[in-house]
Order: sequence, then structure tokens, then C-alpha cells
Amino acid sequence: MKNQNSTFYLFTLLPLYLFTLLPLSLFSQLDTTRYCIAFYNVENLFDPEDDPETNDDAFTPSGFNHWTYKRFFKKLNDIAKVFLAINGWEPPDMIGLAEIENANVLNKLCYTTGLKAYHYRYVHYDSPDPRGVDVGFLYRSDRITILESHPVSVVFPFEPNTKNRDILYVKALVAVDTMHLFVNHWTSRFGGHGATIPKRNWYAQVLRNKVDSLLTINENANIILMGDFNDYPTDESIVKYLQANQYKKEETNETLFNLMIPFVEKNKGTHKTQEFWGCLDQFIVSKSLLSKRNNWEIENGTAVIFDAPFLLTSDEKYGGVKTFRTYLGPKYLGGFSDHLPIKIILKRRE
Repeated sequence: MKNQNSTFYLFTLLPLYLFTLLPLSLFSQLDTTRYCIAFYNVENLFDPEDDPETNDDAFTPSGFNHWTYKRFFKKLNDIAKVFLAINGWEPPDMIGLAEIENANVLNKLCYTTGLKAYHYRYVHYDSPDPRGVDVGFLYRSDRITILESHPVSVVFPFEPNTKNRDILYVKALVAVDTMHLFVNHWTSRFGGHGATIPKRNWYAQVLRNKVDSLLTINENANIILMGDFNDYPTDESIVKYLQANQYKKEETNETLFNLMIPFVEKNKGTHKTQEFWGCLDQFIVSKSLLSKRNNWEIENGTAVIFDAPFLLTSDEKYGGVKTFRTYLGPKYLGGFSDHLPIKIILKRRE
């Protein structure tokens, strides 16, 4: 009987046990037909250190927001929780982030949270933003290869001394194909919507020029724009200057298409102002990813707003729900962000 038990363990239980020790990422390498891309404005992901080069004093332990290491690490783990949930069993292959302070917070996010099992690496450049608020890019290094990256400087000709956030460009190899990705966080509406319109229009023009340069080289280039544009899909910065509209199956000379337009008429979005939900956070893609021009397509031709219940809280003033944010003014709420994350699925055509 002892020999029979040993044989059963050796050939049945031991292989099953060893199987459970293998990382999930090992099996994800086998699937080169489906890739998830997410974007998330994480609402002021600062580290508690005082950077003398930027105006980050509010997010220090003695600052206005009393930003402690305990709160910082809670926020890191909350963000990781979002990405571990947003795509089912597998976290996203690529992630664009807005409102991150520096490379240190990305390092901590990749290596000290539940994301560390998935071989995440990051791309980041310090921008001239006075508060030190930047954009960043995470990628699973066992699934994605970075070929090139650089910041795209944005200087307003009408305010040349203004220090603005850069746009982040990343050229990535996905399976055997090249993807061009731009991560954006355009000028906010703080100080008045009308007064800041020209600034977002200029961001759109800079970005459009970069897109046109890529399309001149290859009219079927795979281009993905993501970010918090601080404008809605119907605003002139998006429609007139970036020239991104809704995709229609008939032939068109347009080259960029906004995947968030279907949400406009549904009062569904990523950010809530009073009772209004709007899509400040958007995915915009080149025609090649919607028409049958190359190897890849956007699954269902649309983006997804990830509105899991743990990201929301009751809105007692305006009804329904609202985002469960980290701060409301100086009051610490302990939530996730004042934005909801979005995602798309890149699917290889059969």
C-alpha cells in the first residue's frame, strides 16, 4: 500500500502541485493573438518626498494633504488592484497613466505591489510641469518589446514661457507587428473652460502633426492615442484639430477615429461633474485598426469603461453614483481616483 501511495503522489499529485507554482505569465506567452491596453488617470500619484524642483509640497507628510507613506502605499496597492481586475485573469499588456509624479512611483507600482508577478517595466520622462505631474507607460516585458520612446514637447506660441506636460510617444513590438502609442494629459479646465480651449487645441495640433508624420511613412500604421484629453469627444480640439470622429464602415478619407463616441449619448463616461458623466479619458485609433487593412483590429470596434463597484460610491447630492476618489479638496477619502479607467483589446485577425 505504501508503494501504491508513493506512485500516486509521484505521477498525479506532484505534477499538479508543480503546475500551481508556475507563474500565470508563463501561460500568457502562448497567446499572441489578444492584447489588452488600458489607460487610467490615477489622481495625483505622488510620493511623499519633497522635490525641491517642483511644487509638490501639498503631497508631503507636513503638507496641505498630509500625504503619508501609509496613504501612498495604500494608493499603490489600490491601483494595482484595478489592473489585476480590469481584464479578467490577465492584467493589461500595456498601460498608459496620467497624474503620476515621477519614475519612483512607477518603480514602486511595478515592484512592490501585486503587479510584480507580471514582469512590468515602465517608460517615463520628467516633463516641465510645475507640479511635477507627468504621464507614464507600463508594459509587460515578457509580452511587449519597446523599440523606441521619447517625450513630445508642447510649447504654446501664445504663451511660450508656460511649462506644460509632454506627450509620451512609445513605439512597441506586439507579437511581430509595430504599434505607435501616444499617452496624453492635456491642459485642464482649471481657471475656466473657455480660457483654456486654445491650449487644448494646440495639444491637438501637435499630436495631429505626429500622427500625420507616421501615416506619411506608412498609411496603414497602427496608431493608438490614449489619455485624459480634458475635452469631450465632441469638443473642437478632438473633432476639428485632432480630426477624430466616429468610424463608419463606408470608405472615408479620415484617418483617426474616436472609440468613446458611442458613450456620449448614454450619459456614461469616465469622469462626473455634478450629474453629468463625460468621457475626458479616451482611446483614439488609426483606420488600420478598424478597417481590414492589416493584421490587427480593435475587438468589437469599441473601448470599455471599467466601472467596477469598488471604484464607485453613492452620490448623495446629484443621485446615482460617482467615482470613489482619493481626496475631495483637502479631505482624505481613501478612494481610488476621480476618473474611471478604460481599456481596449487588440485582436489578431484570423
